[in-house]
Amino acid sequence: MDIAGLFLESLGTLTLNKTRTGLAILGIVIGIGSVIALISLGQGSQQAIQSQIESLGSNLLTVQPGAVSQGGIRGAAGGSTTLTMDDAKAISSSPQITTINKVSPELSRRTQVITGGSNTNTQIVGATPTYAEVHKVTMSSGNFISQRDVDGMTKVAVVGPQVVTDLFGENANPVGQTIRVNGQMLNIVGVTASKGGSGFMNQDDVIYVPLTTAQKQLFGVNYLSSIAMEAKSADVMVGAQDEVGYLLLGRHKLSDPTAADFSIFSQQDILNTASSMTGTFTALLSGIAAISLLVGGIGIMNIMLVTVTERTREIGLRKALGAKKKIITTQFLTESIILTFTGGIIGILFGVCVSLLITNLMSIPFALSPSSILLAFAVSAGIGILFGWYPARRAANLQPIEALRYE
Repeated sequence: MDIAGLFLESLGTLTLNKTRTGLAILGIVIGIGSVIALISLGQGSQQAIQSQIESLGSNLLTVQPGAVSQGGIRGAAGGSTTLTMDDAKAISSSPQITTINKVSPELSRRTQVITGGSNTNTQIVGATPTYAEVHKVTMSSGNFISQRDVDGMTKVAVVGPQVVTDLFGENANPVGQTIRVNGQMLNIVGVTASKGGSGFMNQDDVIYVPLTTAQKQLFGVNYLSSIAMEAKSADVMVGAQDEVGYLLLGRHKLSDPTAADFSIFSQQDILNTASSMTGTFTALLSGIAAISLLVGGIGIMNIMLVTVTERTREIGLRKALGAKKKIITTQFLTESIILTFTGGIIGILFGVCVSLLITNLMSIPFALSPSSILLAFAVSAGIGILFGWYPARRAANLQPIEALRYE
């Protein structure tokens, strides 16, 4: 029997019981579709995070306070109050710092913001004019924080687009309106252009106020939550970390770098950490989805075994008429591969549609690598051969006499 004839006969056999064939294909569709959708969502999330981190600024370094070791336990970065405005001024003016272009001292807190009958919980960032330059903040309307605002401790605020939507509604112009933060009335003087994001990574869900206003009037502190710095180029990032690190060690009277009460992160460090986390999460979800592929393969093997049982007399008759083991094996293996390839193609389309839908709902980039498509086809073929081989061999090894006597 030629290949075309074998294919047509196998196809005809599968269509005799459409319900059973459809259920077998469904298992592969769900498995392949889940793997492709999750890989696509993982890659899209990674691209979104990378875009958000890069939008924070170019050649960015961030100094965060870190708690001094106590009893052998070291606190997390950002968990202490060891950075001050004097540290930021020293980095900006010290002659031993030759690789830093701009310095932005910052104080960041989350708190409740109220206006009229609306309220929201958002991030308040005490900033100086340099913040906009270091973090590449652009204005949609109005003005950013000025040096005069910082020097005069003025009660002004610059809000992000998400804050505008939460407090004033879609497409509102809040410039000139007032908001209440920790009992203080602030006048809105500007709205930033959208950068996008979600959750705690949403750079549109931020309110900027003068650094001195944040420290003295809103939160009553004299320390900084971080110091952001723009290196002169990407080539001097490591050198900049060393220069700033040794300067702060000297200022904080620490001789041992391992005892530093601060941490310095580069933009690439943050990006690598985020990529590693999303990659691990994607691999975990893909592994869980792959279990459904295994279940689908076992389902196909069970159905093929049932098919062998039902067609025992047919197999015996064929062998009695001279059909070789190779022909019997090939026919049943072909039926199994048709099931898995059909399920694989439908599963790929299903996975692409699901990932497109979810990425649109989550507002993240749609990403689909050719390798995931090739992997889906390879897995489909592998499942067809692996789980179809045993039923095919079992059919081929039936003895003609016993098969013909089978009831």
